[in-house]
Parts: sequence; structure tokens; C-alpha cells
Amino acid sequence: MNHQRHTTGADSEHPNEGRVRSRWRAVGLAGAAGLALTTAAATGITVPGVDAVGRAVADDRLGKSKGAQVPCDTGRLIAEITRANAQGGAVLDLAAGCTYLLTADLDGAGLPAITTPITLNGGKNTTLKRSAAADEFRILTVEANGRLTLNHLTVTGGRISGDTDGGGILINPGGGATIKKSRIVENVSSEGDAGGIGNIGGALRIEHSVVSRNTAANIGGGIFSIGAISIDKSRFDANTALTGGALTVSGHLTVTRSELVGHQAAEGGAIFILGASTGTIGDTRIERNTTTGLGGSAIAGAPFQLTVSRVTVANNTATGGGQGAVFLLGGAVLVEDSVIKNNVGVDGGGVHNLGMLTLLHTKVTGNQATESGGGIFNGASGALTLLRTKVTENVAGVDGGGIFNEVGGTVDLSTATGTTVAKNRPDNCVNVPSCAG
Repeated sequence: MNHQRHTTGADSEHPNEGRVRSRWRAVGLAGAAGLALTTAAATGITVPGVDAVGRAVADDRLGKSKGAQVPCDTGRLIAEITRANAQGGAVLDLAAGCTYLLTADLDGAGLPAITTPITLNGGKNTTLKRSAAADEFRILTVEANGRLTLNHLTVTGGRISGDTDGGGILINPGGGATIKKSRIVENVSSEGDAGGIGNIGGALRIEHSVVSRNTAANIGGGIFSIGAISIDKSRFDANTALTGGALTVSGHLTVTRSELVGHQAAEGGAIFILGASTGTIGDTRIERNTTTGLGGSAIAGAPFQLTVSRVTVANNTATGGGQGAVFLLGGAVLVEDSVIKNNVGVDGGGVHNLGMLTLLHTKVTGNQATESGGGIFNGASGALTLLRTKVTENVAGVDGGGIFNEVGGTVDLSTATGTTVAKNRPDNCVNVPSCAG
């Protein structure tokens, strides 16, 4: 299917050393995630970078062979990729310090589509770039059975418009990509989704890389992924979109030892997770992100199940109607050994919960709500459990400085475990049993 659309470590403050059309279209795609996650098993095709249950895994074998040398010549690079596809794959060593300037549209991309295992090894300042004077196209497309590995490369200048996805790279169903020590920067999807990378039913792994200053008109400024995505020791910064400034995920997400900073979106300033998705976020910082619409300046969405461990969510801002740094529309989420601090929102400075949320050994401190729920706003459909958690020094403009529980919601402080709600202004709690106002 040729789909042409659509540092870190634990913070020392850890208690235990997230256009209207786009949003609803994305929710409708959530059911596709299950299909994407079982592609390998259902079709018998080996999908690169994904195991039998659809989790992204590393495939380091692709980068170890000595590669064929490709001089600083764009025509030669195109010819070598074409040859590699015809011969079942190759490792290509690109010239250090070279910008391979792409000027021709080859079926939606500047380079031939990847249909076999191909590794592109760069060096210092090796760049794949669309010429600003060229027609609009992305840099790379990965088709079914294609396995792309990028090492030490910059992918930049990709630009697509119309009903298409993936300004920099597009991974179609059955394909896969591993991005290592590379930079995906300043790519644009001017009317569609996935400014940097679109993973539409394949598998994607990002290691020791930077995804920065990419833009999508709709979903996923940095990345939009349907399928399996794994991110480790990488930095996402200053990507923008309507939904999910850094990334929007439908499927399975793993983020470890990474940073997501300085993004902007109407919903899910950093991360937006669609329904039926699962995942883990660990040893990561999510900071200085902004939402201007519904909310979730750091993390937003309704994941089926998500575990957040040893994560710092700090200095994020939800303006306008924005609700909380962490905005849960549903699903089951565990936040453990983490810090949620110095965030600003309307109802819920730190957290706005409409799902099933458990905070375990976590600090919620220094957050501000212009209305209610300085630390936490628990909505009428929310079920909130706090275990060995501290909610302190949060401020609300109206009431519920620490926790505001809307009528119909449930809050279990589990004070016997050592949970503390104290020193919040103008009060600690509203409508929360066992909590002094």
C-alpha cells in the first residue's frame, strides 16, 4: 500500500531516585492500531523492528557491514538505492560533510522508495535535504518489506501538502525504520499529518536522535504513529501541530530516557495518545510545552493502559480552555515515582482526570489553576487513587487548591499509605473524603 497521506534519566526530585477534523479522524483510526500491531503475525511478513506482539525492537544487524561508498553526488545516491532495492538490500556509506540536495519528485519523495533492507550511514554533517526551489515532496518513503536504518544523518526540508502524511519520512504498512544518532528537523506537512515522520502501520525505533522544529497542520508535529514506536535517549523539541506537538500515537508507545520540550499544540502539547493504545514512558522529562485548546500541555488522550515511571512533568502551560499538564479523557493510567510540578492550567494545573488514574509515590507540587484544582482536578467520570503521594503548595484561583473533585468523581487518598495533601491555597480539597479543607 502506497500511503501518501496521512538528557535525561531520573530527576533528582523524584521521590524514589499529552484542526477539529484531525482529532476525530484520529480517534476513528484508533481501532486500526490493533491491526497494525498484528501485521507480522497475521500476514506472515517479517516487519523490521517489531516482535511477534507488535512491540518495537532493535535490529542492529543492519548497520554492521562495511558499506558501499557513495560520493557526494545526489544522482549516485539515487542510483545506489535503486540498485540496492533490485539486489535485496545494501549498506551505503554516504560522504561526511555532504549535503545531498534533492531536486526531483520520485513518486512523492526525493529518494527512491525503500523496499528492501537498506542502511544509510552518514558522518559529521551528512544531510539529506530537499532543495527549497524544488516541488514539494518528502525525503524518504519506506514501503512494505522495506527496512530503513539511518545512522548519523540529518533529514531536513521535506515538505508535503494536500491529503498526504509524513513531511520528512513516511513508513507504510509492513515497513519499518530505525533512526540512530540522526536529526529529523524542519520538515512540514502543511495540510496533513506527521511533520517529521509518519508511521502508518509499520514499526519505528528512534535512538540517540533529535526530532526538532517539524510542523504538521493536523496530527503529530514530530511524529504520527499507527503501530509500534520506541524512543530511547532522544530529544524532541519545538515541534508544532494541532494535536500532539511532539507525537501522536495509536498503537504501542515506549519512551525511555528522553526529553520532550518546547512544543505547542491545541491538544496534547507534547504527546497525544489515542484510545486503545498502550505504552510506557520512563526516565523522561516533559517540560515547557503549551496547549491553546482543550488541554493536556504535556500528555493528553485516552490510552487503554499507560504506565509513567520516574518522569518529570514541569513548567508546562495550558492556556485558553486548556486543562492540566496531564489531561486524561479516559483509560487507565499509573504514574509512579514521578514529579508533576510548576504547571499552569484552567481546571487542573497539574492534572485533569476523566479516567482511572493512580498516583504512586509521586509529588504534585507548585502547580496553578486559574479556576479549580490547583494540583488535581478530578472530573465527574474520574476515579483517582493516591498512594504514598504528596500534593503540596499548589494554588487555585477559585477553590480546590490541592484537589478539586467534581460531583460524581471518586477520590481515594489512601492516607494510611502516607499520602499528604497540605499547604495548598486557598484550601487543600473540595469534595474529597478524609481531606481537610
